[in-house]
This record gives sequence, structure tokens and C-alpha cells, in this order.
Amino acid sequence: MATAAATATTTTTIKTLYRTLLRELPPISQKRTYLHTLSKYLRAQRTYATLLERYNPSLGLREDDDDDNRVRMSARRVGLDIPE
Repeated sequence: MATAAATATTTTTIKTLYRTLLRELPPISQKRTYLHTLSKYLRAQRTYATLLERYNPSLGLREDDDDDNRVRMSARRVGLDIPE
């Protein structure tokens, strides 16, 4: 019988320690809110980068690229084609 009583005491002690640890942790809702905010931010950044690339194609050009290419890109942005 001594082992059954010792097992019950050990189980109770483990449960008490587990509950104590759970009380120290932040609520799950805070973690969810943070992750939800992070996912929204990352999605917005991806959309921003896509739109920036789409509507500003000359943004990625280096300074040593020729001016004709910049003019052509600017004209295309407003819907014009430059004759060659």
C-alpha cells in the first residue's frame, strides 16, 4: 500500500508543479495576437514589394544604366510606347 500512496503523492505534486508553471506563462491569446499581427505585417510587406516592383520598374535600375532605358520605363508607366 505504501507504493500506491507514494504514487498518489507524486502525482499530486506533479499536478501542482504543472499548474504553477501554467500560471507563470502569458495567456495564449497574447501569443495568438502577436502571431496574427506578425502574419498581417509580413503579408502587407509582400504586397508592398510586389506593387512597388510593378509600378516602379525603374527603381531597381542602377545609376550607370543608360538614360534611354529610364525614359522608356517612365513612358511605359504612363501608357506610352517610345518608337525605336
